[in-house]
Amino acid sequence: MATLFRTHLRLARTSIKENRTRSFLTCLGIAIGVASIVLILSLMGGISNLIKNEISEIGSDLIVVRPNSTKDSVTSVIEELTSSNSFQNSSLSIKDVDEIKKLEDISAVAPIAISNNKIDSEKNNLSSVQILGTNSDFIKIQPIALHYGSFLNDENEEKTVVLGRTLSLALFNTINSTIGKTITIMGEKFMIVGVLDEVDKSINFDNIDFDNAAIINIKHLNKIAETAQIQQINIKAKNTDSLGQISDNIRNTLTNQKLGDQNFTVSYGDSIMHPASSLFMIVSGMLTLVAAISLIVGGIGVMNIMLVSVAERSHEIGVRKAVGASSRNILMQFLFEALILSLMGGILGLLLGYILAFILSTITPFSPYISWHIIAVTFLTTTLIGIIFGIYPAIKAAAKNPIDSLRHYR
Repeated sequence: MATLFRTHLRLARTSIKENRTRSFLTCLGIAIGVASIVLILSLMGGISNLIKNEISEIGSDLIVVRPNSTKDSVTSVIEELTSSNSFQNSSLSIKDVDEIKKLEDISAVAPIAISNNKIDSEKNNLSSVQILGTNSDFIKIQPIALHYGSFLNDENEEKTVVLGRTLSLALFNTINSTIGKTITIMGEKFMIVGVLDEVDKSINFDNIDFDNAAIINIKHLNKIAETAQIQQINIKAKNTDSLGQISDNIRNTLTNQKLGDQNFTVSYGDSIMHPASSLFMIVSGMLTLVAAISLIVGGIGVMNIMLVSVAERSHEIGVRKAVGASSRNILMQFLFEALILSLMGGILGLLLGYILAFILSTITPFSPYISWHIIAVTFLTTTLIGIIFGIYPAIKAAAKNPIDSLRHYR
């Protein structure tokens, strides 16, 4: 068996060397499809890791409550991320926040409501700015830092606002002398009490661009933007060893509060992934299907070159059969050659995919994800492509009549 394997390998190598250009172009067809899939899986894995790392930085004591959409996942995710005022049918309310605060083993509870509205300052006007409505507990849960000033104070009835670094620059062309100045949101004046440090994370599980956001108290947001509802409640637990029990207590409390209607979800640990991550997975799935088409085209290229090879090597097939080679030996020879071409294309595609992923990582906030799963999928896929598209030419070669084959010369 080992001798037969070495013979097939030698014959395949000889055939590929004799037709270098043709073999390279065939491998390139496979490589393009494989590289596309590797690039997509690598970048999607990088995005997933970015969000997981952020959650781990926040701590293992985080619990998140979100409304449970009755729509299918694809529709709800796309609608949330494309609507200016998402979660308009949210089941969560300020009363839910108050009820959660009463539970044991909870140190902080912060609601999140987002609305895109116009902001006017003494120097500049912006037509659409992300307004985050929350409370003073938010900064205890989310690892954001103040450049200077203070955060929101729930006991202060005045309308105050904390600006993101980039937003402060856009409104006042500075970040160092805005404390005490006012901005107008939907016709209401708010006094600036703080400016955030730069947050170098455009993707996070809260789906908030902190650098370009204005943070106000949720009770004021409800007054100026009635359509903005709570899309998420972040909860910080005191005891990380009993997150499951605390989550059950939250779930039971909210169920009773809503008279048995469980139109919400309670998540903690690795299950905390913002729907933005789901959207990336949906998009990656679609792109992978498109990349699979190019892989099929590459497989057709393998079949084409193998059919040409069978036709050109009819005399060789006749000689091999005349000296005792069985049809099975001929079939395995050409199938092995198709596998070699496909695997070579897979290796080239794997390298090309990761090179492109590393290049893209220089202009994106996430690093490419390298995993043995991706490598295994690459080799499994290219092996299947080699077998599926190489079996017909191999069968055709094995079925050739040795007498007729000996009449053919290259």
